[in-house]
Amino acid sequence: MSVTTEFSRNVEDGHCVLRFSGNLTILRVRKLSEQLNEIEADRITVDLSEVERMDTVGAWLVHKLERDRGATIVGANREQQLLIDHVTAADQPVKLKRDYVPPFTRVVSQLGAWTLTFLGTLKGMLGFFGAMLMAFGQIFRHPRRLRINAVLTQFEVVGVHALFIVGLMSFLVGIVIAQQGAVQLRQFGAEVFTVNLIGRSAVKELGVLMTAIMVAGRSGSAFAAQLGSMKLNEEIDAMRTIGVSPMEALVAPRVLSTVLLMPLLGFFAAMMAVLGGGIFCWLSLDIPPVTFVQRIREVVPMTDLYQALIKAPVFGMIIAMAGCYQGFQVEGNAEEVGLRTTTAVVQGIFMVIVLDAFFAVFFTEIGWL
Repeated sequence: MSVTTEFSRNVEDGHCVLRFSGNLTILRVRKLSEQLNEIEADRITVDLSEVERMDTVGAWLVHKLERDRGATIVGANREQQLLIDHVTAADQPVKLKRDYVPPFTRVVSQLGAWTLTFLGTLKGMLGFFGAMLMAFGQIFRHPRRLRINAVLTQFEVVGVHALFIVGLMSFLVGIVIAQQGAVQLRQFGAEVFTVNLIGRSAVKELGVLMTAIMVAGRSGSAFAAQLGSMKLNEEIDAMRTIGVSPMEALVAPRVLSTVLLMPLLGFFAAMMAVLGGGIFCWLSLDIPPVTFVQRIREVVPMTDLYQALIKAPVFGMIIAMAGCYQGFQVEGNAEEVGLRTTTAVVQGIFMVIVLDAFFAVFFTEIGWL
């Protein structure tokens, strides 16, 4: 095999025929390019029948002769012609500046893209919800399919490990609500109603809502990252290959644990918020703990607690489902795991707030004020 690059120049039937031989590669074509630039001919034919090896630089040299000098290429084998075709297709001008797009057109296009993404996600979430219901149906029909160990593990991850951060956050939020409420009510000499503000806001709304936001940021993101990594490593495909349903083995334990623990975490968060507000009232407003507890019992109806306990499982299901769904959508590379994890958190919090607004209107309409 020849390791050099040579070419001969002949004139046949008025054509300047350039016959290349040897290796037409990057190590051999620099001087050859300078020699070709010195050729002056109207009609050039490039014969590659004796070329043993060609890389992209050699293909570019041949393509340049074809593009700039109108050369005709003959004698190329299938691989060489395919390489030349790829180089030709890649020979496109590079834009140094993006084309100017009017602001209105850009906003409308972005809005349209966002709408299509939203509708596609909504369709995917509905399909995922249906698959999840089918998986739970199979588990109810065959209880042995329920992986108790996996559920208990998720209990620990979602519930036990979250107690400290949820409790601390709720405790501080209760103090903030009490302090801000007392400052405003002091203007009207109604500081005693700070207890009403703390009790009703913590039990009815803030306890379960702040818990849902914390669980979405903590557990929802973990679900998306775990399942996304498994999807990227083809572990989920392997499970399907051996006959194990990923919905039953991976999704069901996470959804079930989150649904069951959200009411407990929400109640715990509400009590910690009330505790924080009570300590503030005791130290700053001189309201004794006994009086505070008695006042809480008078002003907080049981319907507030019922509302929180009804909303909590729904929020838990939405958060777990959003995290698992985004985890199953991971494709391509590790960067997609981060993007899907972020999307799972944003999606979970958004849907929780939308559902909370719906529940507020619904409970008001049925008289649970």
